[in-house]
Amino acid sequence: MQWSIRQPIGPWATIDRLRLRRAALRYAARGWAVTPGAYLTGDRFTCGRAGCPITGCHPAIECWEDEAATDPERIARWWRHRPYTVLLATGWSFDALEVPAPVGLRALGAVRLHTDVIGPERGDARGPVIITPTGRWLFLVRPGDELRPELASCLDVLRHGRGSWIPAAPSRTPQGPVRWAAAPAQTGWHLPASGTVQAMLLDALGALGRRPQRRVTATVPRQMSTARRAA
Repeated sequence: MQWSIRQPIGPWATIDRLRLRRAALRYAARGWAVTPGAYLTGDRFTCGRAGCPITGCHPAIECWEDEAATDPERIARWWRHRPYTVLLATGWSFDALEVPAPVGLRALGAVRLHTDVIGPERGDARGPVIITPTGRWLFLVRPGDELRPELASCLDVLRHGRGSWIPAAPSRTPQGPVRWAAAPAQTGWHLPASGTVQAMLLDALGALGRRPQRRVTATVPRQMSTARRAA
């Protein structure tokens, strides 16, 4: 038998597919909608759709948002022959707040040290956290809340809501595996309030010297505007 970090060969291909299917079924059992993603072949992802030009991680089903499911029979059927990446549809059971690694690491450390009060918001901020091999951290939170203006102004901070998806462990990429920094079982599958985690992320940005400023809309007094037009 041979083993490749990027693509299992021989019996390991079956083991890899079964691991991914088992994980997909476990997420679905908690009400997290799952959809199959393109699987890794060498340095690129393959979805099996004729003429698909996408080489990065992406859903294997064209209408993936409509097809995402928690039905165990459908999920077992999807992973019957291929080691599809496990993708979780966001915006239904949870949203995901995506940040760079330094922010995520500091924020998670704050959660573990102080679980009762995080910044100006009160509440339990403990929840599942995903780490991608490209250095992105994804904090799973209750769905529905938009990003605070200060976070929305940061180009490297994203919110995954309706119409988006995230990869989940034990999916693999050319850079390595997706993994949990805080696994759902460790947090009792608890999802914290988005506002609590966003306050925590703002604190982390501030500690790193990146405290974003709230957007301020400048207005011109009516009399000043009139005077300028008359000049």
